[in-house]
Amino acid sequence: MAGPDGASAAAPAGAGLAVADAGHVPPQLVTGHWRTFARVLTEVFQPPVVVMVLLLISPAIEPGFPGTMWFGLLAAVFVCVLPLAYVLVMVKLGRITDHHVSDRRQRPALLLMALVSVVAGLGVLELLNGPASVSVMIIALIGGIAILAVVSAFWKMSGHASALAAAAVIVVAMFGAAWWPVLLLVPAVGWSRLVLRAHTLGQVIVGSLFGGVVIAGLWWLLREWML
Repeated sequence: MAGPDGASAAAPAGAGLAVADAGHVPPQLVTGHWRTFARVLTEVFQPPVVVMVLLLISPAIEPGFPGTMWFGLLAAVFVCVLPLAYVLVMVKLGRITDHHVSDRRQRPALLLMALVSVVAGLGVLELLNGPASVSVMIIALIGGIAILAVVSAFWKMSGHASALAAAAVIVVAMFGAAWWPVLLLVPAVGWSRLVLRAHTLGQVIVGSLFGGVVIAGLWWLLREWML
């Protein structure tokens, strides 16, 4: 799953060190309504929201949908709602900079906590004999979260870009080429992270490739194997 993701220690979600390098959009070039629009994009397409939608539609590739959507909702509780609730509590207590977890140093521990919650959700779904398609999505996300947790200890890859790129590619794979316009959301949200100085250009590009190739690719392989 409210400031930048990786620009400054005081910045929101994804900010780590206060540096102004070539990867950032100079703040004086983007002001007013465009900056507001960038913030709206960042909030609307933050990882917990994107992943929640992805989990809700994950059973669509199996018979029984939309009746099986509630399994996706249950998965979203463990994958998105519980970790986000924990983050909000930590922000309230002053232990985390913001709900985007802008300080990179705060991310690994939170991602590990999220990983525990996600694994617990997978276990609950197995006990309830939930659709394999939802389990496939969760396992792909577990792989992504685990790698992101390791990388975050050293570098601030964009979580926004990773989540949205993975979701966009998976949606097109699930519903067909007619859904290709959702891919345009990836550069749009990447632009918003640059405008808000949450990440460098490199962090956004690598995040997009990680989500669109690694996470979506893992989902595809698991789908072929488990369904």
